[in-house]
Amino acid sequence: MSTKYSVGKKSILIVDDDKDILELLEFTLTNIGYDVVGFLNTKNVSKVLQEESIDLILMDRTLPNIDGALYIEMLRSKNINTPVIFISAKDSVAEIKEGFLIGADDYITKPFDMEELVLRIKAVLHRSSHESVEMVDIMQHKDMSLDLNRNLLTIGSKNIELTKLEASLLQILIKNKNKALDRDFLIKNVWSDAEHINQKTVNVAIKRLKEKIDPACDKEYIKTIRGIGYLLSA
Repeated sequence: MSTKYSVGKKSILIVDDDKDILELLEFTLTNIGYDVVGFLNTKNVSKVLQEESIDLILMDRTLPNIDGALYIEMLRSKNINTPVIFISAKDSVAEIKEGFLIGADDYITKPFDMEELVLRIKAVLHRSSHESVEMVDIMQHKDMSLDLNRNLLTIGSKNIELTKLEASLLQILIKNKNKALDRDFLIKNVWSDAEHINQKTVNVAIKRLKEKIDPACDKEYIKTIRGIGYLLSA
């Protein structure tokens, strides 16, 4: 590639079951300044999306056990709205249209030109960064302020960095303040791969969230309700 690109430090998650293509994408995008994580299947993707800040997904459609478009549709149903570019050999008008209807931000067919792909990546990231600047998503509860765009919790004058998963958990608790939420409810409403999550995972996630919140506010906001689950006091 002869073109030189200057990019901000953005993170890209790639899913492609073709190892050669995956390695080429990882090498090229890392070389021009992106943080890149690659997967040959979708097994651990939702976990990374919940726990890390990912700016863009490059998704193949022909994957083991699932169409990539159906997987993105599942993520969208869980309110995971990370921008997506499909990179796929499925190139009929109907298939491309289906990809956009499901929620793709762009669609490029295989075989693809790497320089064109990089330009499309830059365009999608540029659009999404402008949208995020305009969108303010703040939740308030007592002396808490939860910034869902940055996964940042402010309690009084203290700033607490949360993981994406922790921010999603706290968001559900705030929305349902003073209601005891059972673990199954939390699994269905927070984890995109709910079928692979057990109640012990919820307990661990809540424990880590409490370890960040309780010392900062010198009180117990998230209470354990024996035999039911968890409650955020109103």
